[in-house]
Amino acid sequence: MLNEFKGISDDQFKVLTDAVSWITIYIAGADNEIDSDELDWAKKITEIRSFAAAEKLQSFYIKVGHDFTDVIDDIVKTAPKDVKERTKFLHDKLAQINDILPSLDHDVATELYRSYISFAKHVAKSSGGFLSFMSIGPEEKALMSLEMINPI
Repeated sequence: MLNEFKGISDDQFKVLTDAVSWITIYIAGADNEIDSDELDWAKKITEIRSFAAAEKLQSFYIKVGHDFTDVIDDIVKTAPKDVKERTKFLHDKLAQINDILPSLDHDVATELYRSYISFAKHVAKSSGGFLSFMSIGPEEKALMSLEMINPI
């Protein structure tokens, strides 16, 4: 367990790390088309954040990167195929974060919350627009605030 995340269980830590993959599919699948550009960009963001995120979260993103693709593959295989059902399924999974963040140091919880929101926005921007970048579709825009996670 990383020092910044002591005080939570391994299962709770797994929820926090898996949440990055859940956010990816939640946003990328909003338009019912999860394309490889979105998944590739999301993986790249996790790699960048392993050295460029807030210092308290760099090790967290290294951990996320270890099984990011496996978690994505599992979600794609097991989550409902219908976009509305899948969105609800992932919404409920992401809501689990609310029970965990208050157990973390306030600064770490705040950085993690901001990181999730920022991550969602990056995924939303990864498809569409000029050369398939920098445009957020209406479906992604409606979800990218991650309203199921209580602000910190």
